[in-house]
Amino acid sequence: MTSLPSILGGLDPTSDRAVFRQIADQLREAIDRGRFKEGEKLPSEAELVEHYGVSRMTVRNSFSILQGEGLVHAEHGKGVFVRPRPPVRRLASDRFARRHREQGKSAFIVEADAAGSHPQVDSLEVKEEKASQDISTRLGSVRRVLARRRRYLLDGRPVEFATSYLPLDIARGTQIAEPNPGPGGIYARLEELGHRLDHFEEEIRARMPSPSEVKTLQLASGVPVIHLIRTAFDTAGRAVEVCDTVMAADAYVLSYQLPAT
Repeated sequence: MTSLPSILGGLDPTSDRAVFRQIADQLREAIDRGRFKEGEKLPSEAELVEHYGVSRMTVRNSFSILQGEGLVHAEHGKGVFVRPRPPVRRLASDRFARRHREQGKSAFIVEADAAGSHPQVDSLEVKEEKASQDISTRLGSVRRVLARRRRYLLDGRPVEFATSYLPLDIARGTQIAEPNPGPGGIYARLEELGHRLDHFEEEIRARMPSPSEVKTLQLASGVPVIHLIRTAFDTAGRAVEVCDTVMAADAYVLSYQLPAT
């Protein structure tokens, strides 16, 4: 490792900013500039204590700030490491293109292929249930739906959890109600059933995760989630699916192409 004085500066005794925050600022800047790279171990508590002339508790408070921001994670007995950057670039204008379905690929597989990652799906549950008021409204006042719940993993790491809701008059008794809906996913099956997809509407917001979401996605402290609700419409204007997705915010970059006219 390059010597700490060449990477990290010294403390400013005239600053009214707390010492542990000054240390966190310098570590953050070093990470942002690539002086500590993804997956690299940060200097140990002992090294930082010696460099700055502070107590171990001060250094630990600095690490806590960076962990709360989702920049680093601690491994017991090993140290503190820089968290990897988002592995998946979600191309919002491309991932639902019909050509992908015709090739037998779902949107998640398309994204995983682009990232060079291995996709997996687990925690799959398919059942009929009463629609919530919000889902009912989005699907045109339906009372019951087929719900498909699943967790997505990339290279063994959970990155999102999604639930698709479909009207029973469309999905019941079809391959959509099977655990494996077949090549191209449920959108390919919808089009085979005569519901040619016309467009999608998405609502996206960022928030802090619930305790169950932290557990399901194995989120580190301070990592928010992206909550996305997508509604698929066929060419007749009918809403044929609502997908409620919660994504680990440190796993994705949302990329959009917008027309200029």
